[in-house]
Amino acid sequence: MDLKQLGYFVRIAELGSFTRASIALDIAQPALSRQVRMLEVELRQNLLVRNGRGVTLTEAGKVLLEHSRGVLHQIERLREELSRVRGALSGRVVVGMPPSLSKVLTVPVTRAFRARMPDAALSITESLSVTMQESLVSGRLDIALLYNAQPSPDIDLRPLLNEELLLVQRREDAAGETPIALKDLPRFALVIPSRPNAIRMLVETELGNLGLHPNISLEIDGVSAILDLVADGAGYAVLSKNAVLTSTRPERFATRTIVGPGLLCKLSLAVSSRRPTTGTQQAMLELLEEIATRQLGTS
Repeated sequence: MDLKQLGYFVRIAELGSFTRASIALDIAQPALSRQVRMLEVELRQNLLVRNGRGVTLTEAGKVLLEHSRGVLHQIERLREELSRVRGALSGRVVVGMPPSLSKVLTVPVTRAFRARMPDAALSITESLSVTMQESLVSGRLDIALLYNAQPSPDIDLRPLLNEELLLVQRREDAAGETPIALKDLPRFALVIPSRPNAIRMLVETELGNLGLHPNISLEIDGVSAILDLVADGAGYAVLSKNAVLTSTRPERFATRTIVGPGLLCKLSLAVSSRRPTTGTQQAMLELLEEIATRQLGTS
């Protein structure tokens, strides 16, 4: 059985499309289809079913996917172990971050990664915490930084820190920067992400505990767009201090602490519990913990 064919099959299965896989792998789609067909002929099983939205796995395909991930992971681990013999960490690590964190961490993480693991490759992607949790399980991500991650038998969580959320408003509208009580938050029209964004879910949950509902003016996905709308007078936002400080013009905004209780986003490092971490991934976990703690601070 050809390992390259197994790798192609896994990527197609994970992306759910020959077209997306051919782009990701930089291989012509007919050649990719031919490789998968050769694998099906060898195994005497249909592995994929094409449909209007892409491909789905047959029962045989599901079995092969589960075992192929393990085989490919072990091969990667073998390469890393052999590299370690000559004193180097190698392999590829795919890290997922929420957009607000990616803006703060990508440069320092990449700089440290290159210095410490010059023989390894790093890929950083941005997505919502809920989506990244699914990607960890499916194997599209090796490590993810997650906000308010829900416990699951499929992932292992390493708590990092709590990030305080603040009420953000236009500087010219600020009567002061005194704290506001959580119970008073519904008085402010919020520009907030749509569900299942971690901040949105936290605001709704904590207000729900008080028998209250947020006053949502606009649902906007994207920190930059939210801040632009706040600056334009469309409403208020609930964001972290770092989200404001890393915006293009932080001087446009004033922030107020939320109390009684405060709103804290719990940030965790996550990996799949289905696959053992490689040496390179373990080193990356330690690097991320170090840099995230330094850049974001502790609560």
